[in-house]
Amino acid sequence: MFKKQLLFIGALAIGAFSYGQNSSKAKTLLDEVYTKAMSYDNIYIDFKSTLENTEANIKQETNGNVTISGDKYMLDYLGAQQLNDGKKVYTIVPENEEITIEQVSEDDNNVTPSKMLTFYRSGHNYQWDILQNVGGRKIQYVKLTPIDSNTEIKSILLGIDTQTKHIYKLIQTGKNSTKTSITVNSFKTNQSLSSTLFTFNEKKYEDKGYYIIRN
Repeated sequence: MFKKQLLFIGALAIGAFSYGQNSSKAKTLLDEVYTKAMSYDNIYIDFKSTLENTEANIKQETNGNVTISGDKYMLDYLGAQQLNDGKKVYTIVPENEEITIEQVSEDDNNVTPSKMLTFYRSGHNYQWDILQNVGGRKIQYVKLTPIDSNTEIKSILLGIDTQTKHIYKLIQTGKNSTKTSITVNSFKTNQSLSSTLFTFNEKKYEDKGYYIIRN
């Protein structure tokens, strides 16, 4: 009995040590991704987004793009634009001729394309996952599990190009079985940007008759 208990404890210790190594490897890779991303003045990402829920028989695919510079971004997605000037977020919907203006929220747990480069820095446990070959590129996946049990997110898989240290794919699984995937089609850095790209021109939209909602 004692030997069996000793073997069991030993197996637990080995398992814990192995998990610790995997967690450490995952964190090191994510730190390299973050350092690489922060070395750029700006980043342009063209992406494909897929939302899928097999139980509800839902599958939607959409293309979009985002330009990121520091805390600011311009996102084109689902026929709308979202501008973050570092202080406020402006969601512009041409179809409805409507604009919503909100303060930037630090409490939002949802992972948007603009957060792909930084969201994993806190609030998650890390685990080394599978390695895939995608068109000759080695994509290493890291599994992230939210520490906060109250979040609607069950897990996130982050696929990283091992050569460039750029994020290639993000797969977010919700507790309601909805899976959202963001796949990077192109990743460009240090582009020449307009000085007004992240500036919201309220008068321009007022002249067009847009309805503005302030939250």
